[in-house]
Amino acid sequence: KILQILGGARQLLEEGEQPLTNELKRINQQLQGIIDIVPAIKPLQERIASAWAELKDVADELSAEEAKVSLDPEVMEQQQQRMDAGYKLMKKHAVNTTAELLLLQARLEEELKLTLDVNSAIERLGKEEEILYKELLAEGEKLSAGRRRAIPAFAKRMNELLVLVGMPNARFDVGMEHAVPAISGTDSIQFLIDANKSGQLLPLQKAASGGEMSRIMLCIKSLTAKALHLPTLIFDEVDTGISGEAARQVAVLLRALSEYHQVICITHQPQVAAKGYRHFYVYKQADKTGKLATHVRTLEQSERVLAIAQMIGGERPSEAAMINARELVEI
Repeated sequence: KILQILGGARQLLEEGEQPLTNELKRINQQLQGIIDIVPAIKPLQERIASAWAELKDVADELSAEEAKVSLDPEVMEQQQQRMDAGYKLMKKHAVNTTAELLLLQARLEEELKLTLDVNSAIERLGKEEEILYKELLAEGEKLSAGRRRAIPAFAKRMNELLVLVGMPNARFDVGMEHAVPAISGTDSIQFLIDANKSGQLLPLQKAASGGEMSRIMLCIKSLTAKALHLPTLIFDEVDTGISGEAARQVAVLLRALSEYHQVICITHQPQVAAKGYRHFYVYKQADKTGKLATHVRTLEQSERVLAIAQMIGGERPSEAAMINARELVEI
């Protein structure tokens, strides 16, 4: 088809019964013959001559282009395949011209470049992650090593304190296992207790009663008081099932803990109540309708002595109980 178009154009210009170049040449010669008679047509004759020369050059160039077109079947097949591929792409991307297809190609190449840039960023961040993960593991191992060194002494001191707070048969230990790295390190830490010489250490939440749990936590917090960043610590049932020296030791630990934190303790033990800086009395009282309501009020010094004496000797404490209460408060 290309050869047909090129050849047809060249033939109109140079071949056939009346080629355009020959016709223009003839017109030019005729006009030259009457210039002397009609001088005004000289510019027209010159324009005709120029047009003839221009068309002659066009015909020569068309002939040259026609000669360049190969009729090699293999080359023609390749060109046809390229054209077919181009038409398919135009149909696929809903464009009507080659120019639109080229614009689309440029846009897709830009998007590909951006995608490759993102992939490069992902690769870079992946390498940074590997470096940071190695640093994390190294720091985690330092922390783990420190924990392994500290556990024996911590467990030993805990077992000593448990004897003082009325748990002489208890055995405390710390379990440490490797875990997925987290903000607390690369270890899983569990406090283990055997409260009654069963021979089996279990996690605190499975083996300790409410009162035992309170005393165990009291011992733990007394050893870690300086490192804890808690404004207030609340203990309930911390003195359940104990009395005498064990209750006194609980009171001593609570008092020491109060040097670093505000400690609130609900207690029925006079030794513990006497160690507090302030004494709040919690009681129930019926209102005018007979409905019970819980009340809390701060006790003055004399009221405090009486309340502690009542803990010692009942609702109507003896003089000995009052003296004992006064001594406890003043110690």
